[in-house]
Amino acid sequence: MIKSISLSFLTIFLLASCSSDDDNSAAVENLEVPATYTFERNGESTVSYSGQTTRITMAKALAGQMMDETSSEEQLLNMLNNENNPFTEEELNTSSKNIKSKLAASAEYFSTNTVESNAYKQDFENFLINQANEVYPNWNTLAEAGIAGQVIDGSKTRYISGKGLEYNQAYLKGLMGALLSDQMLNNYLSSLVLDEGDNKANNDAEIVEEGKNYTTMEHKWDEAYGYLYGDASVPTANPMASIEDNEDKFLFNYIRQVDADDDFTGIAQETFDAFKKGRAAIVAGKYDIRDEQIAIIQENISMIFAVRAIHYLQSGKVAIQEENVTGAFHALSEAYGFLYSIRFSHNPANDQPYLSASDVNAYLADLMEDNGFWSVTPEKLDEISEAIASAYSISVSQID
Repeated sequence: MIKSISLSFLTIFLLASCSSDDDNSAAVENLEVPATYTFERNGESTVSYSGQTTRITMAKALAGQMMDETSSEEQLLNMLNNENNPFTEEELNTSSKNIKSKLAASAEYFSTNTVESNAYKQDFENFLINQANEVYPNWNTLAEAGIAGQVIDGSKTRYISGKGLEYNQAYLKGLMGALLSDQMLNNYLSSLVLDEGDNKANNDAEIVEEGKNYTTMEHKWDEAYGYLYGDASVPTANPMASIEDNEDKFLFNYIRQVDADDDFTGIAQETFDAFKKGRAAIVAGKYDIRDEQIAIIQENISMIFAVRAIHYLQSGKVAIQEENVTGAFHALSEAYGFLYSIRFSHNPANDQPYLSASDVNAYLADLMEDNGFWSVTPEKLDEISEAIASAYSISVSQID
């Protein structure tokens, strides 16, 4: 039975006369879907994802700190772990949250795989450690193959490892997979979490968590939502209104960029609609509809990593072909991070990442072979691009 929810919802009966396929589908399903991500019980909002906003804020602060060459290894690691009051915002220091504990920590992929989970956590520590110990000491040194330092890229100065990798870009883009996507797709949207214990029965009976206005299942869904739309600059109820004007550095920013590619136009709106519809299905106790929306979200968020990895691999290839080798490093660093993130993607057809961990690691090793970006060839970049495209059943030529 459909529960009592906000009067701002668009009821199916009002929509039945509309011509769009989505509206007709909603009418058949007898499901109330809101115009915005607005859900209420007894006149009060049931939407809450403050923990996701906190971690995104921490992640952005750490990204900024990585580009301050006066930072220390200890300071960067403290920010990763939220230890010893590392943030300028006191509310972050006093939070029980931190970045590291949620890296590669999903119930579906890593609950019985702590060895691999710990290896990914170590990767992120290494990005910080290497930035402090390799790059900072050579901040004002011109980089060469095998020597960390700076390179000039147009009007920008980039700071790279001896193999050309910008550790801050590996961190930023890799975090979208290892934290944001893994928690969204493989944890909070997983049946292991949504349907754990008595969650379905309690949701059907509208039994809310102690002291809260939401059921456990509603909250888990909102936490997944928060990993896409949780930046403090993004409006809670209608993030699409700010898609061109916000301060997000993570998934919401890049789903916008994928959406701008003509071959993927509509992916941002479709994902938002799936989040709304899935949440409405939870309120209505229609779990088959909920699961259909999960598949849409999993596929679309996973697509971000493929499209942007290929985009940057091909941008790097063009720069190398134009004999602007150091001009390729920024794009290739971003490609490295997006490729890394594919390990945390989720193919709804088989509930596995689109590329296995071993395949991703092999391609990352290929990029870092010998002198890394200084010596990688256009042929190798094409090979990796084609492998990603094949795994996703898209083509390299589709990517702008």
